[in-house]
Amino acid sequence: MNATKNKPFINSIRFKLIAGLLVIVLPIIAYLIYNNVYSIKVVRNQVAESSSNTVGLYMDIVDQTLDSVDAYLLRFIIEENGLLPLESAVSKDPDTYQLERIRVFQKMSKDMYYYQMIDFNFIYSSVKDELILVQNQQAYRTEAPDWRGVNFSLSEFIHSHLSKAEFEKRWFDMKIGDDYYLMRMIRSGKLYVGMGINVEHLLGPMHLLNFGENVTALFTDASNEPLQDARAFTQQDIDFAFQNDKYKLTGDSNRYLLVGKASSKGPFNLVALVPDDVILEQLPYLLRITYLIAGAFIVIVVIALLALRKIVLLPIFRILFAMRKVKEGSLNARVPSSSSSNEFETMNETFNDMVSEIQQLKIDIYEEQLAKQKAELKQLQLQINPHFFLNSLNIVYYLAKERKYSLIQELSLSLIQYFRFMFRSGTDYVSLGDEIKHTENYLRIQTFRFPESLTYRTDIQERVLSVSLPPLVIQTFVENSVKYAIDTDRETHIQILAWQSSTEEMCIRIKDTGNGFPEHILQTLQENRIPASDTGEQIGIWNVKRRLELLYNGEADVRFYNDEGAVVEIALPLKCF
Repeated sequence: MNATKNKPFINSIRFKLIAGLLVIVLPIIAYLIYNNVYSIKVVRNQVAESSSNTVGLYMDIVDQTLDSVDAYLLRFIIEENGLLPLESAVSKDPDTYQLERIRVFQKMSKDMYYYQMIDFNFIYSSVKDELILVQNQQAYRTEAPDWRGVNFSLSEFIHSHLSKAEFEKRWFDMKIGDDYYLMRMIRSGKLYVGMGINVEHLLGPMHLLNFGENVTALFTDASNEPLQDARAFTQQDIDFAFQNDKYKLTGDSNRYLLVGKASSKGPFNLVALVPDDVILEQLPYLLRITYLIAGAFIVIVVIALLALRKIVLLPIFRILFAMRKVKEGSLNARVPSSSSSNEFETMNETFNDMVSEIQQLKIDIYEEQLAKQKAELKQLQLQINPHFFLNSLNIVYYLAKERKYSLIQELSLSLIQYFRFMFRSGTDYVSLGDEIKHTENYLRIQTFRFPESLTYRTDIQERVLSVSLPPLVIQTFVENSVKYAIDTDRETHIQILAWQSSTEEMCIRIKDTGNGFPEHILQTLQENRIPASDTGEQIGIWNVKRRLELLYNGEADVRFYNDEGAVVEIALPLKCF
């Protein structure tokens, strides 16, 4: 296990350097950010107070204007005697009625000159169901409204509100066509006298106040819905609801500061929207520059961390990575050459030289072990397993006793070829074809011993028959299968496959249908550890694996696993010895 994985991260040099830098820089950044946020809040409060005062002032002006219009309307109703004939449902003198109607119309038209704010006056007779509409032509310098639409809308509204009295108490808003109007209507007997003021005209004089550029003012109704064309704001999800003497930020990403005041004359309000970027433009230069300082500090921290990583941490990580590889057994690991400080370059060169010396020393030891194993192999070839030899003679005896001479001849031939292969001297490598024939001789001999318990099959690709490999590699694994897999109560099948898996590699698979490797033995083999056994079990397999590693310089691969029995897979490079 890697010891560094168990050590706390806070004890690393990376954590200490980064933490030290942050301890110095973060308080400064926090103070600058706090100072700037506080300054923004103060400026917003100042702008909100100023805008709120301006909105309140103009709302008072609008209310005073509506008061004067209210006074005119009441005075007109009280002083105008011509309204009496208009109230009569049946007139004996229609000409007089028409004259009075014309006189009232002219009087109202004349009054329009003194009240430019009013867009139209009207009188409605509920008895005759007649509407007298007086337009203020001077109120429209551009496009005039559709007076037919105004006439129709007023008639519809009055018809629907004849039995209601709440509209007589206060001003109310009404949409006529595409425009919004503030309406006032008073009942006098059987007549309804009223007037309408376009909301847009009420906002006209606001430019005389110091409201500031880019500030938008508009009227809203009791439901806080705009009484003007505010599509540009509604698309930004702006909430026009407000609280008296308070401001709020609204819109996408809080882009607008909103203040407002309700009218005392009716259920409508005046609100002002101040863009937040306009507010921030009013910050003093030195306060706004704190954002730049805070941003600069953050950039400095990032640059410092990157420089720290490049100058100190990366060289250290390269050395640690190479050391970890060496600890895992990879002596080919080296610290790559890179531009770094003189101290790290010296450390890298020293480390690489040290690993090279260790690698060379290990190679010398491997060569010595290989020579020793070659001597042991030659000695092994000259030795005969007494149990195997005695079992073979015993089989010959019983076959002769039963006079099975053909089987005796077959067994004797297999024994001759088997021992001839074992007694070969001066041969360090054999062809795969010879190794397979030797293994088949061994298996044929064992079938005489276990006639009903052992079967085998070999399937060798023709192109790999001439490939060279160390002797007794396959036979050792097969012998292990015979020793541990065969059960006299059932049939055991051993399969040997060999093929060329790629242009540079040959694969050999030995598989049996026994119980497979025990878990502790399988784990020992997979971890490349020497089996701890007093009886020497599995030592032959481990020796073959180590011999392949030495002969093929680590390019050979031996895998052990269970798949309905024990499986051994050997991957050897296609090389000539």
